[in-house]
Order: sequence, then C-alpha cells, then structure tokens
Amino acid sequence: MEFSIKSGSPEKQRSGCVVVGIFENRRLTLPAELLDNASSGFVSEIVRRGDMNGKSGTSLLLHNVPGTSSERVLLVGLGKEKDFREKDFCAAIRLSVKALAETGTQDATLFITELAVRKRDTAWRIRQSAIAAIDASYRFDHYKTKQDELRRPLRKLTLIVERRNELSIAEEALQQGIAIAEGCTLARDLGNLPPNICHPEYLAQQARELATEFKLECEILERADMEKLGMNALLAVARGAHQPPKLVVLHYKGGKNSAKPVVLIGKGVTFDTGGISLKPAAEMDEMKYDMCGAAAVLGTMKAVARMALPINLTIIVPATENMPDGNATRPGDIVESMSGQTIEILNTDAEGRLILCDALTYAERFQPERVIDVATLTGACVVALGHVASGLFANKDGLARDLIEAGEESGDRAWHMPLWDEYQELLKSPFADMGNIGGRWGGAITAACFLSRFSKKFDWAHIDIAGTAWKSGADKGATGRPIPLLTHYLLQHAGKID
Repeated sequence: MEFSIKSGSPEKQRSGCVVVGIFENRRLTLPAELLDNASSGFVSEIVRRGDMNGKSGTSLLLHNVPGTSSERVLLVGLGKEKDFREKDFCAAIRLSVKALAETGTQDATLFITELAVRKRDTAWRIRQSAIAAIDASYRFDHYKTKQDELRRPLRKLTLIVERRNELSIAEEALQQGIAIAEGCTLARDLGNLPPNICHPEYLAQQARELATEFKLECEILERADMEKLGMNALLAVARGAHQPPKLVVLHYKGGKNSAKPVVLIGKGVTFDTGGISLKPAAEMDEMKYDMCGAAAVLGTMKAVARMALPINLTIIVPATENMPDGNATRPGDIVESMSGQTIEILNTDAEGRLILCDALTYAERFQPERVIDVATLTGACVVALGHVASGLFANKDGLARDLIEAGEESGDRAWHMPLWDEYQELLKSPFADMGNIGGRWGGAITAACFLSRFSKKFDWAHIDIAGTAWKSGADKGATGRPIPLLTHYLLQHAGKID
C-alpha cells in the first residue's frame, strides 16, 4: 500500500473515497461537518434518519454525495466522544481500511487522522495510522491454492493533517509507522509459516537476507561453535531434534563507535513438542509460534535499520526445535550452562529459559548498555495477564518504567511483574545450582528469576509474550507483538520521540 500526507478539505478531494468520522448521538466531526455543508445537509440527514448512529465498529458507505469531488464517502462510527482514546482511534483506522477493502476503491483519503486524541500529537496519530492500516490489510494466504476473492485491493491511502505546517513532522512519523509495520509484517509471516518451512536454518537465512538488504554484520554459530563455547543448556534442548540448532547474531551500527549497543534476544524454538515432557496433542500445532520472540527481534531489527536510527543494536536468536527421540534430554539430567552454573532439568518443556540463559551469557561479550529478551516463555503468564498485556520483568526499575511507557505510547502494553528474592528460593535443587522450574505457583515469575541469574552483568529486562504473540480461534495467527513496544522504546532511546 502506498501512503501520502496532505492537508485539505474533504469536499475537494478527488479520490475514490473520503473517510470521515461520526460520534454517537449524531455528533459530526469537523470533516463530516464540512461535507455536510457542501452537500446542503445530505450527511446530517442520513444521520438523523438513523442510517448511521456513530457507534464504535459501524460504518456506512455513501455514493454520489452532492457537492463533493470524491466517488464515495465512508462514514465511520467513533463511539462516545467523551470516551474517545488511543485504542478507539486505532480501531477506527483499522475499521476504515477493512471497510474500504470491500468497496472496490483503489485510493482513499482518511480524515480520521485529524481527530484529537488526548495527550497525543500529530506525529503519534500519523505513526499509529500507518501501523494500524498495514495491520488491517495483512493477509497470510501463501499456501492456499484458491485465495479468498477480494475486489480490487486498496492501493493508496492519503492521511490528512489539519495544518500545512505539520506536513514535515507528519511525513517523518509516517515513515516511522511504515517501518514499524513492515517489521511486524515480517514477524507475523515468520510466525505463521509452518514449522516444516520455518526451522532454525530458515531463521538464519532470514537474518542473512536482512544483513544483505541493510548492510548489517551477520554471524551464524553452528552446533560445533556452541559446543566450543560450552552452550550446553541450549544444546540440551536441541539434542532430540533432526534440525541442527543455530545461534543467529546481527549487528546494526547506526550510532557512535564508542556507544554500547542495546541487545535484543529472541527465543527461537521453531517447534516445541515439550520434548520428553510431551505436551498434550490438542492445539500442539500452535507451538510453531514458540519462535515469535525470535521473529519479534528480527522484525525490530528490520524496523530500526529502515528508520536508520542513530543507535547501535545487536540481536541474538538462539534457534532450535524441541523434539523427543532416543537422544533427547531427560527429566533429571544435569547440564552445565555457558556461565558455568549447573542446571537440573526437571521438565524438558521448560526449554525456552535453557536456550535464553546461554544467549544471555553470550551477550556479555558485546558489553551491552542493556539487554532485553523476548520469549513466549510461560503459560503461567497467560493465566496471570490473559491476552491483553505482556509480562515485564527487569533488574532495574528505570528500564522497566521506560519499557512500560513505550508500551503505553504504542498501544502494545506490558505489565511490570515482581522479581523478588523470595521467588528465587523456589528454584533450589538438591543436585545442581538450580532447577529449571520452580513448581506450580508463580511460574512466570520463577522463569524470570531463572533468567535473572544469567543477567547480573548488565541492565536487563525480560518480556514474556506467551499471551500476546499470537491469537487462537477465528482470527488465528501471529500478532507481531511486542515490536511496537520495542521500536517505540528504541525511538525514545534514539531521541526521535519524546
């Protein structure tokens, strides 16, 4: 989809469709009022008759509106004006794009982007509009021999700003939004791919392609390299898999040579059977999404490189399958991690922390400013937070606050969870330095406590996306989260947004 920014009046737009908003109780927004004035009350009469009530989630397509230059006018319900917030704005953009896809128009002009959102400026509205529009038009039908029939796809979307002096700010925000959305699209594609296609080598190839496209430094560590480094926790997970494990490392150097990098680590279990601690058969197909942490950091790298942010960023992806066979790790096995700490593996389905702990130790060599790991780590996090917020843990409260703020800014929210010493007691093992699980209670917290033991040499945060990385049911598929959170955090870190 092609985007553009302009300033103008709705009745003068020569496009396939002009989109304006209507609040509940027949309250016209300013662009809708301008259309109404130009059409001698045509729009207000439609609303008065009850054809459009302005409720959130509703829309009405009008043809040949008098006094206007566009072929169609789309009225979009915004809900109650006093309750209009960030989520309502983004929902209206998504609804607009989905409704436009049903009209057959190939270009449209969106006046909803003029709407005031409390505490949010023009740049925020444009950035979020681009992200929401691309998200709403996303389709994954690579493997369908007969694709769903659609009318001609929407090819061009013009976003309107109220004043001409906002055009340059809006253009920069638009490019940021497109970059973030492209990162999300990459992550969603990777997550939605079947596990017989998206395996560790496939992730490594995606990293190589990003390196070529954006002139990044890329290194792929093979099993022998990991053996030399003593990454026995990661290798323990890979023992039962036919696909060889990979450790993917990408470096983006947009900042000063002396600047320490931010390091992002993404869990890349491309299929998780649970290993010997086999998962139930129901919905096991969704375990292809256990690499969504890896997809998220790859997507974030793409967005950062496309925006050319003045920072240094490194991503690390420990990638493997977790499969049962005669060589697979058993419950009760003890391994020595790269850090030298020993781990009693009590449950082979608690594998994500095993590959992440070696990746965290490997990150030390880059002398990072801070490290953030992203993982579909625990079902316990879904029990605690559902599918709304990601779980956030950190060894520095300041880092946690910055990430929480980025989540609020982007609409990709996270919730700060405790990381108290009392929970560390649950990881005690009579035979090793620690067990890899802490029992039934507080599972998301004890998993984070486990990772914290490998993160003492740098500022560190852990984002558990088990409840937010994908959706089940009718809308089944990867979401691209937490790329909006991560990219907004990095934009703030680079001084590109307040």
